[in-house]
Amino acid sequence: MFKIHEFSSADGRLSSVYLRVDEQQLEIVSEDGAWPLPQGALRAVLARFGAPFDDAARISTIASLPLPNGAVLRHVRHLAGYDVIARDYIVYEEPESEGLCALAATVAAALLHLGRAGAQTV
Repeated sequence: MFKIHEFSSADGRLSSVYLRVDEQQLEIVSEDGAWPLPQGALRAVLARFGAPFDDAARISTIASLPLPNGAVLRHVRHLAGYDVIARDYIVYEEPESEGLCALAATVAAALLHLGRAGAQTV
């Protein structure tokens, strides 16, 4: 599984959000369950909330996940000159396209919403 976000839950425990590929289907996973994501949801979230990825940015790659459509998802950490704490970003890169990045917390929240909403309509 590919961790995209970690936060403190209401009771103070650390809670993680993951993505995984199960039988060519992308799923979002949290301690509450796992939900399949609609085709193209990841790209749509990054297009909506993200910006072009700056290849010159000083980052540390935390993890990488190849996707069934040939794209690659990376979890990166960036410490800007004005920040005290590094921020986690998700970078979505398709072949022959400009990479898109967005804050990991934003991507996790949007994908959790889409996964849960999709499960309620089935």
